[in-house]
Amino acid sequence: MTETVRLSAGDPAPDFSLPTDNGDRLTLKDLRGRKVVLYAYPAAMTPGCTTQACDFRDSLGSLQAAGYEVVGISPDAPAKLAKFRERDAITFPLVSDEDRSVLTAYGAFGEKKNYGKTVMGVIRSTFVIDENGVIERALYNVKATGHVAKLRRDLGVDS
Repeated sequence: MTETVRLSAGDPAPDFSLPTDNGDRLTLKDLRGRKVVLYAYPAAMTPGCTTQACDFRDSLGSLQAAGYEVVGISPDAPAKLAKFRERDAITFPLVSDEDRSVLTAYGAFGEKKNYGKTVMGVIRSTFVIDENGVIERALYNVKATGHVAKLRRDLGVDS
């Protein structure tokens, strides 16, 4: 099996241009000048991914007040992302990476353990990208529950 490339602080964030849940396209370049929290999750509307998305939704005000934009990325089709946004009142962009090329570039797609078996899939990850498009933090294999609260503490973002 191939080794997944991992990003580290100081690496340039791989640029992307992906379709969103509302039919637009979002590029990383569009977000230059702002700090970005890009989080990768395996599948919309699954329990863990819903918990994580709702935690980001509930923390969005304080993250934005501290200068962070939040973007979720998964291999789900835009139509499924739109259903997820509507069902759970997600208030930040969700982008679709159906061919997994961006997830792979970020090291968020590759081998992972799932119920004791090694499988290929999305590695739940979070990337903090600075205003110039440089990785500040690359967090891999994060937990769906409690991750947003820990991230906020690590970033010094008040509730």
